[in-house]
Amino acid sequence: MINPLATDWPIKQRSEICNATQRPFAPGEVFYTLLYREGDGFRREDLSEEAWRNRNENIQPFSFWKTKFEPAPAPAPEPLAKENAEQLFRRLIVEADPPANACFVLAVMLERKRVLKQVRTENTNGSRLLIYEHRENGDVFIVRDPQLRLSELERVQDEVAALLGAGAPRRNDKARMTNEALMSE
Repeated sequence: MINPLATDWPIKQRSEICNATQRPFAPGEVFYTLLYREGDGFRREDLSEEAWRNRNENIQPFSFWKTKFEPAPAPAPEPLAKENAEQLFRRLIVEADPPANACFVLAVMLERKRVLKQVRTENTNGSRLLIYEHRENGDVFIVRDPQLRLSELERVQDEVAALLGAGAPRRNDKARMTNEALMSE
């Protein structure tokens, strides 16, 4: 059996319509996103405020949050590095045994680049799960926080750089990335 806490889950993208009423969301409309455990993964539902008020409260989701609907903008050309980081994150997160450290660092990078936004944090069986939503299309990703120590950060940064095809950066005392540099990206 797969340990559900050792897995990162891709979840379908944000719906353009209410799952309960089938009514399209209007730009700026407030709606609710609910995640339900289903088998080895999660199922997403997007509900209008009306459907949220009329839902069966006896059926409790794993997690939920309130957000505003914004139609996906026309795709704009992205800088190559940002595009590569997102592509790598999407490729790694669907693997059977994704590298938790790399997925976490990529998620944080994409959050700082305003590609992903963290919408919730859930604590389950001693593990911290970070729930991210893609800002443009509403895709949801659940990433386990590996609780990295500062002493591990340089090694993980090198691993991510190698995965991105940049190779391990050469470092000296002046060029060494610190935790503050990572946090300001």
